[in-house]
Amino acid sequence: MRMRSNLFWALKKLQSISAISRIDHLYHRSSIQSAIATASLSIFRSFSAETQPQLSTDLIKVMEQRLLAIEHRNVCLENIINQPEASPTEYSRANKELRKLRGSMELINELRTKQKEIEGLKSLMAECSGYKDMLDMANDELGQAIDEEKRLQSLLLKSLLPKDDADERGCILEVRAGTGGEEASLFAMDIFKMYERYSQTKGWKFEVVDVTESDLRGYKEASAAISGTDIYGKLKFESGIHRVQRVPVTEKSGRIHTSAVSVAILPQADQVDMQLKNEDLRIDTYRSGGSGGQHANTTNSAVRITHIPSGMTVSIQDERSQHMNKAKALKVLCAKLYEIERSRIHLSRSKLRSEQIGSGDRSERIRTYNFPQGRVTDHRVGITHHAIDDMMQGENLDIFIDALLLQQELDAIASFSSTH
Repeated sequence: MRMRSNLFWALKKLQSISAISRIDHLYHRSSIQSAIATASLSIFRSFSAETQPQLSTDLIKVMEQRLLAIEHRNVCLENIINQPEASPTEYSRANKELRKLRGSMELINELRTKQKEIEGLKSLMAECSGYKDMLDMANDELGQAIDEEKRLQSLLLKSLLPKDDADERGCILEVRAGTGGEEASLFAMDIFKMYERYSQTKGWKFEVVDVTESDLRGYKEASAAISGTDIYGKLKFESGIHRVQRVPVTEKSGRIHTSAVSVAILPQADQVDMQLKNEDLRIDTYRSGGSGGQHANTTNSAVRITHIPSGMTVSIQDERSQHMNKAKALKVLCAKLYEIERSRIHLSRSKLRSEQIGSGDRSERIRTYNFPQGRVTDHRVGITHHAIDDMMQGENLDIFIDALLLQQELDAIASFSSTH
């Protein structure tokens, strides 16, 4: 970088040099710098070609309009906070928005500096066209600067892509046994615990909300609240049908059975998000059933909350305390209503939701866990991992999650290009 800067300013100096002897001096001095520049450029271009997507001219034009709008807005906000007569509310809002724009503005400023460097190099190349080695060195520098410009444009494009505000939230995990009887319930338990272990490796808080056990102590249904930062954005593509192929513990002849469980990932929400009204809720209490001992069966600790406008009902009996069961039920109800509203808004705005990686519909088979072959295959991105035991321990799940998030980003770029 220092060598490139030295070359740029050396070439810039040519604009004010009229004596041929000065040009000849710089011409001979540049041979070592030229060799270094060529080697550096080769490495940089190799890296850029592998990691940066190619942006079309039309896409760059659209993005440039967005960048100009951001720059204009940044100037307006700076003017507001620099005005003595600005009210505390205006100052606070402007300052908050400026902080949000800071990352984009840093990239934009880098891009503008690089674009000025490119224009300067083009101009200077025209002035020293009679000096081949100097021209070659300037051309190499220009190529390197253009590659850097493309890298910055790619980063800025990523920052401009549509974002889901829910990505930053925690989530509600729901796992239900599907086809396969007791084996499906046992696999539902395995999947539920896989996400629990994965959450532990990430340092997330995993709180069991409710579990309904089967006769073999598998899970007919299970739900949990996973709290932390950027959890929904990382787990949202786990929604769907997870299929298992293995020999069930109930199978005496050793035949491989195929079973399935459904997984749903819902963004956490609260009563402020949904503006729940007390008159819209019917809360019933009753005695808990199932395991839990005498206490669970002799007190009205279980809670059922019905959202009257939608008819949606949530029942929780996991805790002995009626108050805690009510809090958990409200958390799950808010998440379900929030997801319904989000889906309605997304569907009314565009078809982007259906164009992304799967619909998140629970009827869609997204992944197969084949125990005899020791492999896990994600059917959306076509990736197979051959360490199924590690996967069930909550390890290596990022292999699929990262691939799905990358595919989402590529789809968003394609959508951004086509819609603009």
